[in-house]
Amino acid sequence: MVSMLRTASAAQQSGDISRATMLYRRVLETAPAQPVALNALGMIALSSRDPKAVEWFERAAAADPQAAPLLLNLATAHRSNGDEEGEQRALEAALALDQRNIMANFRLAELLDRTGRDAAATARWHGLSLMIGSIAPRSPQLQGIFTKARQRIADQGAKLGDLIDQALSASRDVATATERRRVDACIDAMLGRRRIYNNECHGLHFPFLPADEYFDRAHFPWMPAIEAETDAIRAELETLLAAPDSGFAPYVDMAPGSPVGRWTPLDRSLQWSARYLWRYGQRDDDVCARCPRTAAALEAVPRADLYQKAPTAFFSILKPGTRLPPHSGVSNVRAIVHLPLIVPDRCGLRVGGETREWQVGTAMAFDDTIEHEAWNDSDEVRAVLIFDVWNPHLTTLERSMVQRLFETIGEQMPNVSD
Repeated sequence: MVSMLRTASAAQQSGDISRATMLYRRVLETAPAQPVALNALGMIALSSRDPKAVEWFERAAAADPQAAPLLLNLATAHRSNGDEEGEQRALEAALALDQRNIMANFRLAELLDRTGRDAAATARWHGLSLMIGSIAPRSPQLQGIFTKARQRIADQGAKLGDLIDQALSASRDVATATERRRVDACIDAMLGRRRIYNNECHGLHFPFLPADEYFDRAHFPWMPAIEAETDAIRAELETLLAAPDSGFAPYVDMAPGSPVGRWTPLDRSLQWSARYLWRYGQRDDDVCARCPRTAAALEAVPRADLYQKAPTAFFSILKPGTRLPPHSGVSNVRAIVHLPLIVPDRCGLRVGGETREWQVGTAMAFDDTIEHEAWNDSDEVRAVLIFDVWNPHLTTLERSMVQRLFETIGEQMPNVSD
């Protein structure tokens, strides 16, 4: 029988379908449940669009019930006959053998798409995306399936997003900007359109504070006052920049022998430079005297006050073509405030999943312990006044206790960083 199967297979491959069919049928006379012969006759029938291909594959699958490829062939035969229910039964039978069968999942996702069952199809495409996403390297076939899965997820997300927008339009009309932003982030995360970022503190992490990317301006009633000083602050900065002893120095200054990392390209580079008015809680009297309006404006702000750590305030200069890599800060007890002074086109700041453009004279506060990055893709300098204030979600008592914490650490362990 084995010899006859080989002869039949050779005839089939050479195109002698009549001889192959005769030999496969002869095998079945001796062994009616021989799955190889049954499957081969099914493939021959399928190639000639013979509806009886289903019968051959059903017999083959019954003869070898653990063979998923036979069930996939049966699904193909049902699809050829226009039998969607039969196709689904065969695919589900293959998945009952192995829920991670990629081809069975792919075929079922396509079937669900064809029959308009969008929610079930999207769930199946999501599963495929997760399965294939963990495979590396991928064959061209797998990559093609993965690409289609991601596209179908995106298509369905866009469709669902439109429906959600319509359903929520009345509520959005009366919502505050903060409410709209929070709900939009919730929906975008649900639809896979954005990621929700958590705090990544490299020093003190104060638990249970809201992980706001950009803080609501309502937390900072003093912002309009310092914004009103924008022109004066910018004029002082421009005077400082023009002076031969401006004191600007590279923001990134790594210790000799530091390993190569994300900051290496900017190490000791004036592509990103700073001039501090306050640093590690110490006031630079010289630069404050040269920039009196800036110093006065900062003195009026309720800045963070931490022993040997804060406040910090500085002019930040980003030269043309400079991009800062994604990074996160030290502690979420602070909020970082930017007051934009000089902002050419093609500059931006991404904090977590939201990107904003600086607007001259419009301050914004964000949590720098959430991954963020900045860039200046223009041909001009970008300048921002940066300073830290307390995280607005800390209570007055919590602030005082954090201050005492830093004082104790600084007194007992002066070389320990926050």
